[in-house]
Amino acid sequence: MKIIRQIIDFYIEASIHVAFSVVALFFISAIYLNISYDCNVAFFVFFSSIVGYNFVKYDELARVKKVLLTNKFKAIITLSFFSALAAFYFFVKLSFCIQLVALLAFVLTVLYTLPFLPKHKNLRNFSGIKIYIVALAWTVVTVLLPVISDTVHFDSLFFLLLQRFNFVFVLLLIFEINDLNNDAVYLQTIPQKIGVTKTKKLACFLSILFFVLEYFINPIINKPFLVLMFITFLLLLFTYFSSEKRNKYYTSFWVEALPVFWLFVLFCFSK
Repeated sequence: MKIIRQIIDFYIEASIHVAFSVVALFFISAIYLNISYDCNVAFFVFFSSIVGYNFVKYDELARVKKVLLTNKFKAIITLSFFSALAAFYFFVKLSFCIQLVALLAFVLTVLYTLPFLPKHKNLRNFSGIKIYIVALAWTVVTVLLPVISDTVHFDSLFFLLLQRFNFVFVLLLIFEINDLNNDAVYLQTIPQKIGVTKTKKLACFLSILFFVLEYFINPIINKPFLVLMFITFLLLLFTYFSSEKRNKYYTSFWVEALPVFWLFVLFCFSK
């Protein structure tokens, strides 16, 4: 049992789980807009997500706090290194336009993590901005990358961008509630500013808005519409049961698995 838990912990802490979630949203965008996708882009998204998230999570620990190189940390570094090589391999196979969008997401990641202003300021340390940067990066990667080479009706793309930003924002609100006791005060996260109850109300409102936006993307009540209704219900459920007293698996595994579950249900309904 201990070994299984160690494997799950490594799977989460090495950002493999979040990479699957990002790729799942990538495929969901392709399904919703009924477009083909390039496998090179999907692989690039997966491996670059591992690199990007590990860079964000462990850069400050390694650079500032000088953590000890445990075997697990060495394994995460090794995985990140080979993932970076794989991401570069698939990056050079992408079209120029897709590369530009990918570089935009990369710049957001760098500005979010590395100090670029006096007194060692990065975007992560600006009060209240963290959630918006992460939601924007996820939206760019999971919506713009799969459609950049296809002709998509502007209205559909615009509302999908809004819907995706909303979805990721709600997930991040749940994360912020769960991390309330651990987040530094200077971060000024939304739960720190307005409290848990009001944050839950905001998340519920945005979840409903997430569902309403579906009408502008897919006004027909079909299988994807019904699937999204179920995903909205799960968002509300996760929000309701979110708490700063929950263990890390509530968000890092179950909440973060929601995009993968969404894609799985879509595939099942498409058969």
